Amino acid sequence: MKILSIIGARPQFIKCAPLSRKLRQNHEEILLHTGQHYDSNMSDVFFRELDIPEPDYNLGIGSGLHGEQTGRMLFEIEKLLIKEQPDFVLVYGDTNSTLAGALAASKLNIKVAHVEAGLRSFDRTMPEEVNRIITDHLSNLLFCPTDAAVINLKKEGITSGVYNTGDVMVDALNYNLNISKEKSSILTDLKLEKKQYLVATLHRPANTNNCKNLSSIVDALCNSRWPIVFPMHPRTKKYLKEYGLWNKLCENVKVISPVGYLDMLSLMANSKKILTDSGGVQKEAYMLDVPCITMRENTEWVETVEDGWNVLVGADYEAITDAIDGFEGIGIKGSVFGCGNACRKICDVLE
Repeated sequence: MKILSIIGARPQFIKCAPLSRKLRQNHEEILLHTGQHYDSNMSDVFFRELDIPEPDYNLGIGSGLHGEQTGRMLFEIEKLLIKEQPDFVLVYGDTNSTLAGALAASKLNIKVAHVEAGLRSFDRTMPEEVNRIITDHLSNLLFCPTDAAVINLKKEGITSGVYNTGDVMVDALNYNLNISKEKSSILTDLKLEKKQYLVATLHRPANTNNCKNLSSIVDALCNSRWPIVFPMHPRTKKYLKEYGLWNKLCENVKVISPVGYLDMLSLMANSKKILTDSGGVQKEAYMLDVPCITMRENTEWVETVEDGWNVLVGADYEAITDAIDGFEGIGIKGSVFGCGNACRKICDVLE
C-alpha cells in the first residue's frame, strides 16, 4: 500500500516519527514536508534527533497569511498527489498543512486518514479549530486519541471510519524519553537543578499578537519566585520587540532559542511546572506528571483539566501568578491517551 504522509510543523514531526517507523515495515510511505515550519530549530533538528526519514518532497512554503499559506500548499500538494497516486493521504493534527492536505486529497477522490481526529476547543476564533473541523468532515478514517474525541465526532454526525487508537504522542514519548535522558545535556548546559525551575512556551496568535495579553503574561512570568526557562518561538520574539516589551523580560526569565525534542523532553520532565498555550505541551506535561498552567481560555485536552493536572488561566496576570504559586497536580491520572500502541492500531486499521 502506498501512503503519502503530510507534515509541516513541529508537533507533526514528533507524531510522525513513531508512525512512520511502523508504516515502513510493511508499506511504501512518501513523506511530504510543506515547509510550514522551516527554521532549523523548528524543523531540521527534529528530523535528525527523531530519526525521521528525509522528506521525499519539501515544498518550502514558509510563513504567510493563513489564506495565502494554505492556498500555496493546496496548489503544490495537488500536483504531487496527481503524480504519486497514493492509496491514502495521512494528515496530522490541526495546522494549515493538515487542512491543505485533506482538501487536496478529497478533491482528487483520494482517501484521507486523520491522526488526532475529533479534538474540539469549541472556539472557532482559533484557526486550528477550523482546520480540525473541516479535516474531520473530509476524512475517511479518523484516528481519535481519546474517548472524548470519539464523542465529539458523534455529536457532529461522524460515526463511520472512527477509531479510538490512543494517542501517537504516548508512543513518541515512550520511545524518546530514555534517549533524552542519555543524550540531552541541557540541564547541565543551563545550570538547572531538577524541579527547581519552570518551563514556559508561548506561540498562539491570541497571546503573541495581542499587546495587552502579551504584556500581562510577561509581567506574570517576571513576578515568579522560580526561575523560568523560556524556549522562544520566533513569532513571540517578533511581537515582544514590536510592542516594546522585550526589555520587560527580567533576569528571572531565561530566554533560549527553540530546542529539539530531546532537550525539550528533558526540560519538561525535570521542571516543577509548565506554563504554555500549546496543545501538545499540555498533553506532554500530563504524560510526564508535571502540573501544567495553560494560558488559554479553553483547551482541546479537557481530560488533563478534569484529572486535575492542568488549569486554564488565560492571559490574566493574577490567575497566572496564583497558579505559579499554588497550583499542583493532585488528581489521579488514568490512561485516557492509551497505552503506547497507537501506531500499531493505526496500521492495523489502514491494512
